[in-house]
Amino acid sequence: MKNSLLLAAVAGLALLSPLAPVAAQPAAVAAPAEDARLTAFLDAQFAEEIAMRPQLATRLGMRQGNDRFDDNSDAGELKALEWRRASVAKLKAGFDRAKLSPEAQVNYDIWEQELDRAELSFKNRLFRPPFYSFLYSAHSRLPDFMINTHQVQDAGDMRAYNARLRAMPAVLDEAIAQSRVSSQAGIRAPKFQIERIIAGSRGLTSGAPFGEGAPAPLMADATAKVEKLRSTGKVTAAEADALLADTRAALVALKPAYDRVIAWAQSELPSAPAGRVGAVSLPGGLDYYAAALKLNTTTDLTAEQIHQIGRQEVARIEAEQDALAKQAGFADRSAFYADREKRFPPQPWTDASRKEYLDASNAAVAKARALLPKYFATLPEYRMEVVREPSFSEVAGGAAHAGAPSPDGSRPGRVYVHLAGVTGDPAAIQDLMCHEAVPGHVTQGDIQVRQSAGPKFRKTTGYVAFGEGWGLYSELLCKEMGVYASPAEDFMRLDAELFRAARLVVDTGIHAKGWTEDEAIQYMMTTGRQPLDDSRSEVRRYITLPGQATGYKIGMLKIVELRAKAQTALGARFDIKGFHDLLIASGSQPLSILERRVDAWIAAKKG
Repeated sequence: MKNSLLLAAVAGLALLSPLAPVAAQPAAVAAPAEDARLTAFLDAQFAEEIAMRPQLATRLGMRQGNDRFDDNSDAGELKALEWRRASVAKLKAGFDRAKLSPEAQVNYDIWEQELDRAELSFKNRLFRPPFYSFLYSAHSRLPDFMINTHQVQDAGDMRAYNARLRAMPAVLDEAIAQSRVSSQAGIRAPKFQIERIIAGSRGLTSGAPFGEGAPAPLMADATAKVEKLRSTGKVTAAEADALLADTRAALVALKPAYDRVIAWAQSELPSAPAGRVGAVSLPGGLDYYAAALKLNTTTDLTAEQIHQIGRQEVARIEAEQDALAKQAGFADRSAFYADREKRFPPQPWTDASRKEYLDASNAAVAKARALLPKYFATLPEYRMEVVREPSFSEVAGGAAHAGAPSPDGSRPGRVYVHLAGVTGDPAAIQDLMCHEAVPGHVTQGDIQVRQSAGPKFRKTTGYVAFGEGWGLYSELLCKEMGVYASPAEDFMRLDAELFRAARLVVDTGIHAKGWTEDEAIQYMMTTGRQPLDDSRSEVRRYITLPGQATGYKIGMLKIVELRAKAQTALGARFDIKGFHDLLIASGSQPLSILERRVDAWIAAKKG
């Protein structure tokens, strides 16, 4: 991809004035001693945060508190907020920001801004009851954490695993109580989500040890983890039997809690809303949605501005598809789509097609990874794998998602794909893996968790617009890297970008304009070009996670804009490896801070 391609990608984006450059910051007097003192302070504060968040410790590969879950009660959230308020007060009292280096100022600012975000999130906690989210509902998120994040490397880890199983009933009961408070305030999960909670909870408590049949998901996971300990000689056969007996007892004790979840959900079902289910339909919902957009885009863009950006981006991308289709010998984009649909009609998934898909996906990751050294100085080091979504959270048309490796690499970076419903176009695999794995999220996560310089909290801080913007930018970057082997793969890259542009229209349509679920699904099918199952799954995700889907395109547009700005300003002095390291080698950041850092990088390159 030449400079002109990136410049074309931002041409005509005058409507993005709310993303215009932030005011230049006064130059700081670099003071290494002050920087070091700030890092030590932030590391000490982060250690206190980890002590309050045992699940974060587990994600970081630490054993600290690995027999407990986070305290997500209202009291627990308030305690965490009050701690953060006190921490920022100490920061301001103990440090003169002007005496820090520019990079240390970034760390100072992000720590301070995390308080602003925590205040906004806490203020709107009634709008995010624990069972509301299509992606992060408490009934499935807890077992997902146990299966995919809680590592078992010795008998002590397995005893902690069982302790967490015994702690799950209290967490689920607290989630029910919080959800009831939200319901009383008029904030109820949509009917489709209530039905999903019931079905998912039943699936998690069916089979051994709850009854006849194959092991339930948590029992199967525990059995596999204990068997690995036994086969590697870390426990004896008798010790393995004792650990699994404890697991069975903990799971049997867990079932009544899931029965209570099911009973609560069944009581909600008659009054669960359907049809118009966006934020605009909730009491105070528009203010909540404005806050959600701010948290997810790290900008002050309004719903109307985002809606219009989406519509203009849809038109631009469709024009690019028409041009590419003509180059490939087709009349227009519709003819190209028709040819692909004829050649690769959707088929029900089979075991053979699932294996073929996973093999192709892992090969796509390897292909892109081999090309990284020309574009990055800092490279991922840990193993990556593409795996199927667990059965209890898999849905037809569900969105793929990625998980970073553990800091020591013992847990590989993973991409989770939903292989239920029907198959899609195989030409889309490479682009998806560019987004989720290389050079997208898994690459980003691998680099972030291995950071050695700067404060430790930067390894974990995440911003949707930055992270997902990077993922979508990665799809475009793969074109420059020469990853796409055919016009069809490049066409499907544009198809994926069109889908993300349509998200801007649909998310704001649902939550600010009163679109119904069916209206949103129809738009995703006709304009976003998604099959029915995918469209339904996506729309339900947007309904229950307001604003999150807008971060992708808003973040990508800013990254593309900043790269074009740097290329124009620096000309032959532009360094693609340096630019990419600047973006992702120091962790996630709000878009305003990213822009400030790029401006400083340009100035430094100019000398």
